[in-house]
Amino acid sequence: MDAVLAVVATVAQVLAQEAAGITGTLGAVGYGLAAIGPGIGIGIVVGNSVQAMARQPEAAGMVRTNMFLGIAFTEALALIGFVLYFLG
Repeated sequence: MDAVLAVVATVAQVLAQEAAGITGTLGAVGYGLAAIGPGIGIGIVVGNSVQAMARQPEAAGMVRTNMFLGIAFTEALALIGFVLYFLG
């Protein structure tokens, strides 16, 4: 887990250096556009998971676990963008 956090911190630091030139409302617009991707991704993950649970109810526990992992990883992208907005 510590390795994952170290990688995320390194990526956030590199992205913050790249986004250092973005200022003012342009940063807010950029974050707003960047939040659309994870929103669409979470919708696709949840929709397909519900469809899989409807087709095979006996596998619902495993599908639900994988769905929550997918949501967590997708939401991490939005949170990294949110942090970069404040760092920029």
